[in-house]
This record gives sequence, C-alpha cells and structure tokens, in this order.
Amino acid sequence: MIVLDLPHSTVLCCGVSDGRKGHPMAKFYDEITEELQTFIRNQQMFFVASAPLSGDAHVNISPKGLDSFRILSPHRVAYLDMTGSGNETSAHLHENGRITFMFCAFNGAPRILRLFGTGETVLPESPQWDELLPLFTIYTGTRQIIVADITTVQTACGYAVPLYEYQGQRDTLIKWAEVKGEDGLDAYHREKNIQSIDSLPTPLGLACES
Repeated sequence: MIVLDLPHSTVLCCGVSDGRKGHPMAKFYDEITEELQTFIRNQQMFFVASAPLSGDAHVNISPKGLDSFRILSPHRVAYLDMTGSGNETSAHLHENGRITFMFCAFNGAPRILRLFGTGETVLPESPQWDELLPLFTIYTGTRQIIVADITTVQTACGYAVPLYEYQGQRDTLIKWAEVKGEDGLDAYHREKNIQSIDSLPTPLGLACES
C-alpha cells in the first residue's frame, strides 16, 4: 500500500475509504449473495487463478468464456472446462486445491468480484459427471468440469477497469474441436494435457495412465 502526504483521512488504496462520502470499500462475504450471483450471471467472461506450492513454479491465470460457469449454491460453483493447450488449473488443484475466480464489470457500474476457495477436477468417468453435466450447455471439445467450494467472497471498486463493448463469444475453439473429432481430441489431451508446465500431473493424465 502506498501512502502519500495527504490529509490523514485519505489512504490511496483501491477499495479503502478516502474520506469522501459514497466511496466504496472492499467488502468480504461468507457466501455468494443473491445480488452477487446476479452480477456473475451478467458477465461474459471470468478469470481463474491457481498456483503450485513451490515458490519457483509458475502461477497461472486463465480467461474463460462461453456459457460455462454455474453457481451450484451460495458456497459452491463449477465451470465447464474446454480443451486447451495447457491444463494448469487441474494440475494445481490436484496438488493443493487452491483456486481463485475473478469477475470484472466491463460495462455499467465498476466492480471486481473474487471468489476464493478449494477445488477439484471432475472427469467424465467420475461419479459426479452425470450429475453435473446436465447443468451446462455442452460444447464440442469439453474436457472436464472444475468444481470449487467457496470459502471467501470479496468485492472491490474496479475503478481502473476499462469499459468494453461485448460483441459475442468466439466459436474458434468449438470449430477446431469439431475438426479434431473424438479420437483427435483424445490424442491431443494425451500429448498436451497430462501435466503442467512444471511437470505436475493432472487427473486427466493419471486417468490416461490407468
């Protein structure tokens, strides 16, 4: 936090009161409230962050789109994870479970929302798969489902997040997966998704070995 030579009531830190009436403060919640659930459903993308326990390993942040995020309860969320060139989140969850989601308001009133929790990877052969899959819009290229139990919810101002106009979701990944086909996707998973860039195993990779 940076404190400048300003009146004692002023602290320059996003989300902390600067003494002016109406300035929003960062707030913490024990659950995803109804109002915050509505905010989440109105966003067209979100970000997922995870990291290995090793301080020398890579922290990962991934942007996610499509109709892929679901709120299962005020304390539990899930998203449909599409095939990608990496599988960092799944590897990190398998190692330590830690996960953070971030949503930003790119139009309307500014806001940042973070969900902190622990998660796991649900593969097609998992008992949870048949229960969770009907909750989602199914896309070609679906790889796995990430489920997370949320322990802390935080909102912040988002004053510096720029305004963007939403034009639509890309269909590039879906078209690519359709060309690959089921066998091509399976081969791609075995080549690209069995471990993280720090050589941590993923549940998908462990399933391929069994």
